[in-house]
Parts: sequence; C-alpha cells; structure tokens
Amino acid sequence: MLRSSSSFSSEEDQDNHRSSPSIIQPQSPPPISFNYHHFHLINTSSPPLLASSSSSITPSQVIHPRQLLVTCAELVSRSEFSSANRLLNLLSTDFASQSGDSTERLVYYICKALNGRVNRYLSTTFITNPNTPPHYVLQPGPSIFLSPQYPNPNPNLATNPSNVTTPRVTQEGLVTRVRCSSYLSLNQVTPFIRFTHLTANQAILEAIEGCKAIHILDMEIMHGVQWPPLLQAVVERAATLGRPTPTIRITGAGWDQALLERTGDRLCTFARSLGLEFQFNDLVLHNSEVVDHADLVENALLVVHQNNELEALAVNCGDYLHRLLREYDTRSLRRFLHKVKTLNPRVLTIGEREADHNHPLFLRRFNEALDHYGSLFDSLEATLPPQSQERVAVEEGWFGGEIKDVVGEEGESRRERHQRYESWEVLLRSSGFKSVALSPFSLSQAKLLLRLHYPSEGYQLQVVNTNCLMLGWKNRPLFSVSSWQ
Repeated sequence: MLRSSSSFSSEEDQDNHRSSPSIIQPQSPPPISFNYHHFHLINTSSPPLLASSSSSITPSQVIHPRQLLVTCAELVSRSEFSSANRLLNLLSTDFASQSGDSTERLVYYICKALNGRVNRYLSTTFITNPNTPPHYVLQPGPSIFLSPQYPNPNPNLATNPSNVTTPRVTQEGLVTRVRCSSYLSLNQVTPFIRFTHLTANQAILEAIEGCKAIHILDMEIMHGVQWPPLLQAVVERAATLGRPTPTIRITGAGWDQALLERTGDRLCTFARSLGLEFQFNDLVLHNSEVVDHADLVENALLVVHQNNELEALAVNCGDYLHRLLREYDTRSLRRFLHKVKTLNPRVLTIGEREADHNHPLFLRRFNEALDHYGSLFDSLEATLPPQSQERVAVEEGWFGGEIKDVVGEEGESRRERHQRYESWEVLLRSSGFKSVALSPFSLSQAKLLLRLHYPSEGYQLQVVNTNCLMLGWKNRPLFSVSSWQ
C-alpha cells in the first residue's frame, strides 16, 4: 500500500484522522492509494458508520407522502398556488422532519424548496395586483421553515459578510463557501466523492505515464483533497521505476479567491514534504447571466504551454460541466469543450450526477429529484446513526441546497442542471472527444473503498461502455465518472 509520512493540513484542523482504503498493488501501473491519516482540513469528530434500524410505520405514513408531494407539484405546475400552499402546510406538519427517517427528511427539504417557490409567486401576484383577495396572499409557513432546527455551520457568512477578508469573491463564491462548509463531511460520510476522486486519479495517472512535466487543470478544486493521493503516487512510481520525478503544476479553478489561495498553500506544503517540484496557479471563475469560461481557461493555459511545450495536460471536471448549461442552450458548454479539445489534453476526466435535472418540464424534473434524492437519503440512513450531526450538515449544506435549486427555481436562475451519462456522451463525442477505456484497477479500487469504509450491500458499481464507472444505491445509479481524449 502506498503511504505518506507527510502532513497536509490547515489551521482549521489538526485532530481529524481517517485512513484511506488499502489498495491492491499490481505490477504495473500501480493504482492510487493515500493515507488520509496525514491529510487534515477541519476539526470534526466523525462517528463510526453504523447501520440504523428501520423506523416503525406510523398511521400518517399510510397516506403516502410521495403522492401528496407529486399532487402539490402538479398544483404548482398549474399555478394553483393557494391550494399548493395549503397542501404544503399539511405535508410539513404531518410528514416532514429534519431529524426523522429518510422519507421524512426528503419531505422536509422538498417542502422547503416548494415553499420558497410558492411564496415567490404569491408575493409577486400580490405586489402586481394589490386588489387580490387576502386568501391569495401566502400565510406564514410552518415553523420548521421559519425557525430551522439546525445550526448555521458558519453564521458569519450569512450575518456579517464584511468579516470575510477576501481579495475577490463572486456571488457564486458565496454559494461555494456554504457548500464548502459541508463538503468535507460529505467526503467522510458518503463514498461518492472518494469514488469520483479515485477513479479520475487512476485515469490521469495512466495518461501521464512517462511524462517529465505534468499540468493538471481542475475546474472545481474546492479544498483540493483529490490531489495529494495523485502527487504521492507520481513520486512513488518514479522512485520504484528509477526515473526522475516529473514536475507537476496544478491550476485550480473556483469562485472564491481566498479559498483557492488556502488550497494552493496546503498543496504546496504537501508537495514540498514529498520533495516534489510543484507549482499551483489559481483561476478565479466569474458567474454571469451567460456563463462562459472558455476564453478564461484558454488564456490561462496558453501562457503555461508557451513556456513549456512539453508539458502534458490533464483536465479534471468534477461536478462542473452541468453548471455551463442554460435553458435550451448548450453553446457555452460546447465552446468550453471545443477550447479544451484544442489544447490537446492527455485525458479529460468527468464526474457528474447521474440524474436528469435539466429537463425543461417542471413535473418531470420534480419526479426525477424525488427518485434521485430519495435514494441518496436512503443511503445516508443505512450508513449513519439517526442523530448524526454530520448527516444534518451534508443534507442541509449540500443536498438541501441542490433540491432548492432543482425544485424551487425556474428558468435562467437554475444552476444544478445535472444530466445523465448518455447526454454527456453525445455532447463529448460531438465535440471531438473519444472515450478512454477504464483501467481494471479503477473497478478494483472502487470495490475496495466500499468494502472497507462503507460496508453496506446497498452500494452498487456498474461499468458502462468501458469508459464510464457508476456508483449507485441499490438499483439506481447516482454518480458517474468517465474518461475522454
């Protein structure tokens, strides 16, 4: 097993220890492994992963809250907002609980998203038509929405943004900060992020074999937890084969410059501990009505390639491409893919949610969200204790925000436009990319990850078209990783 005696940490955490899965060691090329015991970021105490027992059936559950949710969504789709509001009050009172079982928690976040949507429409109706009868004005919602029973993970971000000393932060950056506060918990309590990182890293490791200079562009780097295992694997492989250690440059993209700088500092410190010649460049993205990062990426990378024409490029798009989509419009996405293709990367790795949350019809999108997030909440129910605070942080800070966007927003304001692998495959092939076959080590590592850290029979792996690996819960795929060239 590949190990590191180095430390990759920040001032926020010196105590959180968790080891990565052991990796089966083949002859060549070696798979990626990393000892998370030496990679700390935040001060949280993760409870052991325990299987929770099923809740007893209550009389209210016989009414089938899912059907009531679908009925409520149908009322919203027909603009019958007053009726939808009354049904929401019933659902939130009798079926929703942030600390209940997986169904009650799903109802809680769906109702919260619908409540915001209904409130927005009714408020607009009342403002534009003051003579509207009072019963059309939205009454105060249930107390669970007015006074949430969960702590703000970082209240300063919401109540006093002036305390945040950042050189530059966009509106998308503020959203990213809220997500970042739950990202590390998501990485710990679910296998999805680690699965994505392991699979993408293995494809990159094999694509850069024998290269003396490597450049990695990560379009959603967050805290950078994906890259220490890869840096360690590159160094140890060079030592094993008796080759000079290649130089590595990482360009990390994100919406918050301060977060990018902290991530870069941690990666540089870790690289120095390995004796690796390393450089980190940050790439601050900007969010506008028409998102177009193609020129930004091209300009940033062309400067690097002009200075080092022999540098091998790998592009990593984890949880990123779907944000380039807009209503009935794929031009920004296609332009970005075209720019990436002209840079001739050794490999393009893509990690996306396996769900159709970009459908223009609200009811279709709503039902898809019910199935997708229902499976996610079921997986958390099976692997975490009922009162887990980390589960609350993940569901509120991450999945709850996604549900708010998918269910509660409409039109150009929507950002979480997840698509299924089949849609990405069409877009990538039409942009000139060809699929890269998965290494057998990718599947072996994913199986080992699940067996050692998430021993639940509910998690399932599936290989699609030789270049895509999916991880799901029971019979529903939830996340996919694919490689392209």
